[in-house]
Amino acid sequence: MNPRIAQSIEQSIAAKQQILANTDMMARIEAASDMILQSLRSGGKIHFCGNGGSAADAQHLAAELSGRFYFDRPPLNAEALHCNTSYLTAVGNDYGYEHIFARLLRGTGHRGDVLVGISTSGNSANIIEAYRVCREMDIYTISLTGATGGKMREISDLLLNVPSTDTPRIQESHIMIGHIICELVESTLFKK
Repeated sequence: MNPRIAQSIEQSIAAKQQILANTDMMARIEAASDMILQSLRSGGKIHFCGNGGSAADAQHLAAELSGRFYFDRPPLNAEALHCNTSYLTAVGNDYGYEHIFARLLRGTGHRGDVLVGISTSGNSANIIEAYRVCREMDIYTISLTGATGGKMREISDLLLNVPSTDTPRIQESHIMIGHIICELVESTLFKK
């Protein structure tokens, strides 16, 4: 058997064990679910954004809220900002790629919404630009990043920085954290 298989699994487990052992990180995960709950209860929308694999994660988590997660229940107001390719290519071409999320937030965002920005480096220019718009519009920001938090560390309302610098391990942890948040939101809003 190829030793890389076991090594990759062990590294993924180790990153998650570091999260589990970090009580501050656990509290921030709960705070993120509370922030999302507060927004949804007030009629807000949960926006997600990311690039590449993080865009896939953003879309995945938005679908868990707007579709269903553990059980059948009403849909929640959540959407990934990158799903309209005609919009993305037009705005990227006409204004610059760094404006794709910010411009859409100006049109669809409202005070009290939440933007979940996903970036393993924490340095995605288009997410940082979107966060500037969020500040202007009183939209809360939650960042899912790698260990350092990058530039997003300083400008997000809540940082969930996975203690790793390995992109696949960070992304695996982002989905785990996102699933936990979705579970907390769903179970709180629709207690079974």
